[in-house]
Amino acid sequence: MEIERLNESTIKFFITYKDIENRGFDREEIWYNRERGEELFFEMINEANDIENFELEGPLWIQVQALDKGLEIIVTRGQITDGNVKLEIPVSNEQVNLPVDENIVDILDDNFVKNKKKENEDEEPELLDLVIGFNDFEDVIALSHGIEIRGFQNALYHFEGYYYLFVMFTDEFPEDEQDDILSQILEFGFESEISIHRIQEYGKEIIIDEALQNLKTMFEK
Repeated sequence: MEIERLNESTIKFFITYKDIENRGFDREEIWYNRERGEELFFEMINEANDIENFELEGPLWIQVQALDKGLEIIVTRGQITDGNVKLEIPVSNEQVNLPVDENIVDILDDNFVKNKKKENEDEEPELLDLVIGFNDFEDVIALSHGIEIRGFQNALYHFEGYYYLFVMFTDEFPEDEQDDILSQILEFGFESEISIHRIQEYGKEIIIDEALQNLKTMFEK
């Protein structure tokens, strides 16, 4: 994590998604799990206090920006004057006033949600995807022969002694058909709690495209 002191009252963090996962957080849960998002934020603030002597006190202005490789977070401490909070924000020539009772947790939560919403709006519609774990390679081969492979993309990885199939459905299938296919797949494996980002980062690619189709061709039933 990079920490930069911009002025007496403002500090900027940059933390990569890899660093986030190395700290025990999932890349997605920091957006959707409020407690985990707060836990990561306060962990970063504690490091800033140790390195830059930046104490978490008084009202704060927090800006969170999601970048391709990580998060950039700017934190500015405010001065209370006549019931309002005056902030000298380095990215603007204007002062910003916030209510004194603005709660830091609400500010953090609001910023994370807004930025995640904006990130999702900028992207193409998200398709349903799932990571399926397998205890043995033979189970993956059996799956390739046991279901009709249509309407979903799939890739095979190996990570920490298990095989993982990343399944992503195209938008042509209604939800009930997706559920039916997934239930058939889960007869051969188990739904994994490990994120595909972690598997791709630390695991080994076996077949990156049309894994089941290739396995069905390569191995006899």
